[in-house]
Amino acid sequence: MIEQPPDSRVLERLFSVIDSRRGDDPSVSYTARLFADGRAKIARKTGEEALEVVIAALGEGKEKVAAESADLLYHLLVLWADADVKPQDIWTELARRENVSGLAEKAARATDSDK
Repeated sequence: MIEQPPDSRVLERLFSVIDSRRGDDPSVSYTARLFADGRAKIARKTGEEALEVVIAALGEGKEKVAAESADLLYHLLVLWADADVKPQDIWTELARRENVSGLAEKAARATDSDK
């Protein structure tokens, strides 16, 4: 069998694994420990990972940016799972924005928040 190169479906598979770890023993699963620690801890870890991506992007090579981005995506998926947000919810929102100018979309969000 020819092995296919990794693609974006890995996010769907990872989300399924993450979601399945709810209620697992926090002493044997980092993901279960994050869930047990609660959303505030998950959000802080996600923020820390985002900062590490920024630092890597400003002063380190492509491989470090990729590694830190993978850490960020993992923690973001944990946050989604904790918030009951499914990857499909994100894909739907991205598809909605696909043919909209970034500036127009941002202006619309600003107008919506004024209401």
